[in-house]
Amino acid sequence: MATKTKSIPFDAAKLPKGKTNWFTHDRFGMFIHWGLYAQAARHEWVMNNESIPVEEYERRYFKRFDPDLYNPEIWAAAAAHAGMKYFVVTSKHHEGFCLWDSKQTDYKAPNTSARRDLLKPMVKAFRDHGIRAGLYYSLIDWHHPHFVIDNKIGPYRGLSDADRAAMNKGRRMELYAEYMRNQVTELLTQYGDIDVLWFDFSYPPSEADKQGDFTEGKSRLAWESEKLYSLVRKLRPDIIVDDRLDLPGAWDIKTPEQCQPREWVTFEGQKVTWEACQTFSGSWGYHRDESSWRSVDELVRTLIDCVSKGGNLLMNVGPTGRGEFDARALDRLQGIGNWMKRHSRSIYGCTAAPADIPTPEHCRLTWNPKTKRLYVHIFAWPFGHLHLDNLADKVDYAQLLNDASELRPMGGWHLNQITNKANTLSLSLPAQKPDVAVPVIELFLK
Repeated sequence: MATKTKSIPFDAAKLPKGKTNWFTHDRFGMFIHWGLYAQAARHEWVMNNESIPVEEYERRYFKRFDPDLYNPEIWAAAAAHAGMKYFVVTSKHHEGFCLWDSKQTDYKAPNTSARRDLLKPMVKAFRDHGIRAGLYYSLIDWHHPHFVIDNKIGPYRGLSDADRAAMNKGRRMELYAEYMRNQVTELLTQYGDIDVLWFDFSYPPSEADKQGDFTEGKSRLAWESEKLYSLVRKLRPDIIVDDRLDLPGAWDIKTPEQCQPREWVTFEGQKVTWEACQTFSGSWGYHRDESSWRSVDELVRTLIDCVSKGGNLLMNVGPTGRGEFDARALDRLQGIGNWMKRHSRSIYGCTAAPADIPTPEHCRLTWNPKTKRLYVHIFAWPFGHLHLDNLADKVDYAQLLNDASELRPMGGWHLNQITNKANTLSLSLPAQKPDVAVPVIELFLK
């Protein structure tokens, strides 16, 4: 059975916090989930979902991993075209396989047919395109010999209590926690300035299991989160850390996953820095047969919706086993980029609109407090006119953002036929919706 660990005295408030100014300006990033599971091509959790034992998983995928078409320059160029300003890649996912040449394990890319560190050229390529680097690191590791097997997740979760106990004999969770700290040290000292460290994830145990047994879940005691977080802050004081260490106060961003918040995300009643992480379809890793891919228009609306609520969007790509972004992913990135080319100033540097400006029906508002410009993103093109309450005395000029064509106020004859609120600005619109995913009106405020 696992050796019990003890929490150490810890106060997150005494440690540095990550610098998020760039993060809340840039708003849009790329998530990359890539590992051995790309060869299975049916979900990054295939080891868990199909209860594949460690030995069998290695036999099928480890030595055969050969991403001969891997060219991170192509990945970075696609991200840059889409308007993404930072990326986060799975240096190690739950399967335990490492993309870099870690000295802590043999279960790594250089020992596969890839025969090289895959992380280093990726980080360089993205940086060369002006994209900041972030690393995802899984707290979970179904491969490590000291990771205590529990009944919640992993390939052995379905075993009997007795069988799991037999497999856990000699496993020491504190040795795994030390392994994590050693690997995180490598990642934060050998790859230049890393801007984001994305841990994933805690699944708190039952009341009976919180004393360090770890067979019914994993939380801060399992990861020795206090030591891990303190190490991160020592190595990279300014780095942005997510909220999945199960450690109160030891995070910079909240990370709602595969859902869209209804409003600005709060914690204990206060608005916080947040980032929605989502996929083009249902899977994070490459899934050959998945057919529920989202349209470009819907993805653009998702990005806009995040920014209109003061948040970021981290949109995922799952490369193939040969190291390519597949055609579906490239199509979405191209389409998003086509929209961003003409509309990115309604995203970068923007946030939620001031509270006294109502949002028109079927629209989202973003606001750039530096330039004092308000952006109206029209999700459903209205007939003839758009009515903007509380703005008649605040707007100096209005234009469509895609082509900088002027929009003029509604004429008197039309205006006399409708009931309008006081101080409502009614803009006359072209009959035909602009040929863009989401039209945007740029308002220059006085």
